[in-house]
Amino acid sequence: MEKDFQDFIKNFYRLSGIDLSLYKEAQMKRRLTSLYEKRGFTSFADYFKAIHTNKNLLDELLDRMTINVSEFYRNYKRWEVLEKNILPDLLKAKAQMKVWSAACSTGEEPYTLSMLLSNEMKAKDFQILATDIDANALERAKNGVYLERALNEVPVAQKNKYFEQQGSMYKIMDEVKKNVTFKKQNLLADSFGGPFDLIVCRNVLIYFTEDAKDLLYHKFAQALRPGGIFFVGSTEQIFTPAKYGLETADTFFYRKI
Repeated sequence: MEKDFQDFIKNFYRLSGIDLSLYKEAQMKRRLTSLYEKRGFTSFADYFKAIHTNKNLLDELLDRMTINVSEFYRNYKRWEVLEKNILPDLLKAKAQMKVWSAACSTGEEPYTLSMLLSNEMKAKDFQILATDIDANALERAKNGVYLERALNEVPVAQKNKYFEQQGSMYKIMDEVKKNVTFKKQNLLADSFGGPFDLIVCRNVLIYFTEDAKDLLYHKFAQALRPGGIFFVGSTEQIFTPAKYGLETADTFFYRKI
């Protein structure tokens, strides 16, 4: 079983460029075993042969691997801190903002950022890059149509201003969409670009090994401008920010020194 899984990791890396060895092994193995058994396979070897020739199975695997669970204003109190404590300082330093939503899933996070920034500045003064490894998730993000439960934490004024109800679904307004550019990206393998004023990467790093996290923290820090902010999820506190040239700006917010 162990060799079967390790061979799958090597073969999948050659096929996709995605290194599953950088994800926490027990979680990844459990997730993938559940998926291939559901599809009627009995080994990682048989499963790999199938995904090698069947794009639908490969897309399903990527969906499962990236855990596309998201909602607007997820953990609302953190977004309040961003709006009231972090953004004013960023806006004092620069009249224009370059923002990156990393591992953006189906778009709720970058669209939340766009709504929030639209309240503070003109559309021409900010741009948001939104990236994810899952092409299907990015297509859903570009469509910008969501179930009502994804809007549970959206303030009523924002909901009325930036969404159009279509039956049981809600469509994000074009004025929110126009400042967001979506792009496919493998965080572990691809370059990051920058410099960014604000990078948001939340509820993703928990799936990676400690070595992978260390690599990513260095890459994120390098992609920030001095004084720029890195915003992480509520289970992803960085205990040694100075190691990456960062300092704590608030809980779950880190400033590049």
